[in-house]
Amino acid sequence: MLTDTKLKALRPRATLYRVTDDKGLCIEVPPTGSRLWRFRYLHSGKARMLGLGAWPAVTLADARQRRDEARKLVAQGIDPSAERKAAKDAEALTFEVIAREWLGRREVSKATAAKDAWLVDALIAALGHRPIAAITSPEVLTLLRRYEDAGKLETAQRLKFTLSAVCRFAIATGRAETDPTIALRGAIKSPKVKHHAAITDPRKLGELLRALHGYGGGYVVACALKLTPLLFVRPGELRHAEWQEIDLDAATWAIPAGKMKMRQAHIVPLSSQAVAILRDLHALTGRGRYVFPSPRSAQRPMSENAITAALRSLGYGGDTMTAHGFRSTASTLLHEQGYASDVIERQLAHKEGNAVKDAYNRAQHLPERIKMMQAWADYLDGLRNGADVVPIRRGA
Repeated sequence: MLTDTKLKALRPRATLYRVTDDKGLCIEVPPTGSRLWRFRYLHSGKARMLGLGAWPAVTLADARQRRDEARKLVAQGIDPSAERKAAKDAEALTFEVIAREWLGRREVSKATAAKDAWLVDALIAALGHRPIAAITSPEVLTLLRRYEDAGKLETAQRLKFTLSAVCRFAIATGRAETDPTIALRGAIKSPKVKHHAAITDPRKLGELLRALHGYGGGYVVACALKLTPLLFVRPGELRHAEWQEIDLDAATWAIPAGKMKMRQAHIVPLSSQAVAILRDLHALTGRGRYVFPSPRSAQRPMSENAITAALRSLGYGGDTMTAHGFRSTASTLLHEQGYASDVIERQLAHKEGNAVKDAYNRAQHLPERIKMMQAWADYLDGLRNGADVVPIRRGA
């Protein structure tokens, strides 16, 4: 029989050896010096061995208790090694394991990744321990209705979409057969679609442009404000702009795929007005990484709220105009001016809704976009200077 004193006295040898305790329990001492508990037993006439942990983390008393639990399984005709493997396999099929695997394979922007992680964590808190194949529609509905009852309709919908994506991933990898969210169509309320506030009246847009050019705050933010209507990229794309991506001589800004919502590289033609603003800004921030660095650290881009706060300071509330709204402004007015929808949508970096068409459509429409962006900048100058509202000259 082993004792604590005997265990402490065990020393490694040139080859592995074992010291028995009782009822199949022994301790194994390999040349490395570790001391590993083993339980030797017979199942279906074959000798087998089950690991019970390492001493001293697993004490002698603990090892004997684990041995006794394993002996009970053997007495019932159950192989404890197979039982442990089944438990590990079941653990590998839990919602948490598969959801985190799905999350790790996502190729999205940092902002989207953060939102995905929050949604996955919320789902794991409720369903993480459950085998994904055992999750039912009623229990998902119970979870979603907690958010619905709290008035968080958008969160409920996002949780449903995320859960569905994880389940479809599990189905594709052979670890589930159904998506329990399919049966929930119409079972929870849909949030009202909120569009980004945007000014599309040319005269009001002219007033806004004059306000932007009169902004009295920091110079970096002032430049960002002036460029926002000229470029109409997504706010996150603008504030993360880096000087290495911008070629002022070629008048282009090449945004890498990793920064784009649709994960496709994007070229933004720069009008002469945009180039002039960037050349002036380059004298201030050109030696750093970011075009619009944070005032607190040149190693970080400006705050995601910087442009919104500047708009608020100019008297434009969230129900009137938003940073993202400049995209709607440009889209609306450019369509009204007769520009081809494909050209406008490509400049907005929108993904083609038809997957087949998108796969074959590699047209960048760059020559047309270069002309359109310059004509758009000239049009905005006209509005800002108080000129009569006239169509953009498409041949410009």
